[in-house]
Amino acid sequence: MMKRFDPRIVLGILLITGGGLALVQSMGYLENATKYFWGGAFLIGGLAFLFMLKGENWWAAFPGFILFALGVTRLLPDSLDEMGGAVFLGGIALSFWYVFLTDRVSRWWAIIPGGVLTALALLILASSLFKEFSGAIVLGGIGLTFFVVYLTNPGERWWALIPGGVLATLAGMTIAAERFGEFQTAGFFFLGLAVTFLLVAVLARMRWAYWPALALGVMGLLGLGSLLNFANYVWAVALIAIGGFMVVRYFSRSS
Repeated sequence: MMKRFDPRIVLGILLITGGGLALVQSMGYLENATKYFWGGAFLIGGLAFLFMLKGENWWAAFPGFILFALGVTRLLPDSLDEMGGAVFLGGIALSFWYVFLTDRVSRWWAIIPGGVLTALALLILASSLFKEFSGAIVLGGIGLTFFVVYLTNPGERWWALIPGGVLATLAGMTIAAERFGEFQTAGFFFLGLAVTFLLVAVLARMRWAYWPALALGVMGLLGLGSLLNFANYVWAVALIAIGGFMVVRYFSRSS
């Protein structure tokens, strides 16, 4: 009677082969033998899981893309070794994006880890060319992720506009901080938050959001006003107007 196939046999053979190649390489007979062996083994293992995706086995996307990415990182030439982290994170991100795209209704949650990992992978790719924009790339990428979450169901997931707007604002601040002073940068920050709450008010029809949008917008304009050297005058006039209103209101009530 033929015994049932046991996957542990394959794993055992791989371990024996890998150990043998490592021993031969240590003795100086082969060069980079274990690198190519394990790289190929990870690729084959990843493809095996990816072939399982034809059915309802969506979970196989995680080991499939991760193992395939590991195989690619092992096989990268030394000149591209710095890109290994981006490839690995990109492989994990692909697994989450696949999970979302195969069921956009019930598995929308996969957008968040998929977007975050994609932003981190892009950061590694762009760090050597656009190092000064690394913060903007990460924060902006994660912010864009939440905007995508909002678009999947605008009626129920309006809340995603807030973290999306805040992160996009912070991304802009990392660029503005290098070109303007701290007070002006704060102006950009408040204006970004004002736009965020304005989007909540207009798109999600949350009327309460108009009030924080108005207050933050005023603060943002005052901050940007310092660029034209008239913010001090605006503050002075605002204080006089508020104080005058309080005095007039007090005497009107007294009479």
